[in-house]
Amino acid sequence: MEVTVHSRDVEKALRNLKKKLQLDGLFAELKKRRHYEKPSVKKKRKQLEAQKRRRKLLRRTRSNGGGASRPSGAYRSPAGGNPAAG
Repeated sequence: MEVTVHSRDVEKALRNLKKKLQLDGLFAELKKRRHYEKPSVKKKRKQLEAQKRRRKLLRRTRSNGGGASRPSGAYRSPAGGNPAAG
């Protein structure tokens, strides 16, 4: 990971670095690893996270009108012909 400092603006570069690290998930990983997590607790946490992701995805699809994200027939092959033939 790389952050460049422009015109001696170290504070801005540090903010950019912190933002990149947060988006990368480093801080969350460090927080999780501060204490030992039993395998049963880890499994339960992962199940809850997956359930949360599924609910979020379901909410998004419902707000889009409940249809597929891409209407059928939207795929076109690069040649413009029949996608099943090529």
